[in-house]
Amino acid sequence: MNERLKDSLKLLPSLPGCYIYYNSDNEVIYVGKAKILKRRVLSYFNRKQHDSVKVNVLVSQIDHLEYIVTNTEVEALILEDHLIKKHKPRYNILLKDDKKYPYFLITNEDFPRISIVRKRNMNPEKGKYYGPYTDIRAMHSTLDFLKKIFPLKQCKTPKFKSRPCLYYHIGKCLAPCQNMVTSEEYKAIVHQAELFLSGRQSELMKQLMEQIQKYSDSLQFEKAARLRDSYLDLKKTLEKQKVVYENTKLNQDVISVLHEDGILAIVVMMIREGRLIDKKDFTYEVEESDKTEFFATFFKDYYNTLSLEFPDKIVSNELEAIGDKSLYEQWLNIISGKKVKISYGKSTQGKELQSLAQKNCQVILDNAKLSKMSKIRDDFNNIGSYLKEKLKLNNFPHRIECYDISHIQGTNTVASMVTFINGISKKSEYRKFKIKTTEGKPDDFLSMKEVLTRRLSRLDDKGWEKPDLIIIDGGKGQLSSVMQIVTDMGINDIDFVSLAKRQEEVFLPNQSKSILLPRESSALYLIQRIRDEAHRFAITYHRKLRSKSALNKNK
Repeated sequence: MNERLKDSLKLLPSLPGCYIYYNSDNEVIYVGKAKILKRRVLSYFNRKQHDSVKVNVLVSQIDHLEYIVTNTEVEALILEDHLIKKHKPRYNILLKDDKKYPYFLITNEDFPRISIVRKRNMNPEKGKYYGPYTDIRAMHSTLDFLKKIFPLKQCKTPKFKSRPCLYYHIGKCLAPCQNMVTSEEYKAIVHQAELFLSGRQSELMKQLMEQIQKYSDSLQFEKAARLRDSYLDLKKTLEKQKVVYENTKLNQDVISVLHEDGILAIVVMMIREGRLIDKKDFTYEVEESDKTEFFATFFKDYYNTLSLEFPDKIVSNELEAIGDKSLYEQWLNIISGKKVKISYGKSTQGKELQSLAQKNCQVILDNAKLSKMSKIRDDFNNIGSYLKEKLKLNNFPHRIECYDISHIQGTNTVASMVTFINGISKKSEYRKFKIKTTEGKPDDFLSMKEVLTRRLSRLDDKGWEKPDLIIIDGGKGQLSSVMQIVTDMGINDIDFVSLAKRQEEVFLPNQSKSILLPRESSALYLIQRIRDEAHRFAITYHRKLRSKSALNKNK
């Protein structure tokens, strides 16, 4: 630590604010916020070693720091978001998603139009934005429906000088360019479209009914009939929406988050007036250790760019992990201009809503995993070649087997063997083993020795095809114990590696230094997926045996 940094640490105040870390090239590498700056910043330097590899690397690169004092922690939260967006520091979690999610725009013109735009930095001078939306197909269907129900202007400039265009004749425009609708009537329809996009259906239906009655009383039957048709179409659409609760004042966002195999899936279910009106889903590639920080970043980014009407409550059990609830409620109140509560979803109603969101989230996660595995299958020649080179393998890894041990304090010890061929799981060639040598005395090394001895002794048997690569779930010690029996059996045409979960290090035989594959590489994802599948298969078998043992004891 240099003298400049030491002097800065001595001057840290016990006040809320933001701290900014710089490297020796004067580049901003991290921005954070704190309730008490002195306590938070010193926590980086008071330990020789942090649990997180990323934090250890970050601290080693800090050359000097700056801090900005704020009046409150919520001001620090707002400032932190601004500074991160401005500097894009390499060690902050950033939403590296190049998708620009679309919004509906009701333009700011004398006679506004509805269109779809993809610009994230919305310009209020152009009009009102509603979004973001994640399903562009559904969005275009909604736009077609909006144009049918609310016949607003479709053309930026009139197609004809003295007559309306085709849109007027098919009932999708009121031809304001030809003065065929008054400004007041047009504004009323624009307001109705805004109510629809905001999810305020009850208010919209009430206004439409009042307008129909008004036109009928004034003998404007043609206008009344048009509005009646719109009313009936809207009613039919709303009836299709799932009624979550009879409570028509239920205005909530319900958020579910799931993480598996390096993929983070997030679903936001929008419930307005007791109806599920929309669902937004997002997927990202995120390490397990970064999941909480990433979700906090996502949460701030999502609501900072939200152009729909804010809910009265946000429900998510994941929010419990991101920090002080009251802090985020204050922040939400500032950016939304209304009181927004945060709930962890622990009530009966909250649990039911969370369960519904989680089912949707699981579908999104499963689809994302399938999509990623499909890409691996299609590109396995390149991935296999990369693994062969990076892990110094003798064989091209067409057939990969992975082994894992499962037990509780040495009882019902089992081992699993899973098989992947050209990157795809081959479940018909999975195997499970009851471990005999360590029952009652837990010893993962000895258990792994037993299962590999049994497996390798059957290399020439039918249905036990020889693997190109064997992955051991564990660290350097596990691999070393296995290599002893491999040497004793004289096997030299199979490659062996082990994968340690803590930092996803790959160990090679007779090498003390591990290999770290790129975090976002398909190669690492594949071997993680194989390792996790071996773990799942072992635990499933262990639970089955444990349940059977408990049943026998109770007889």
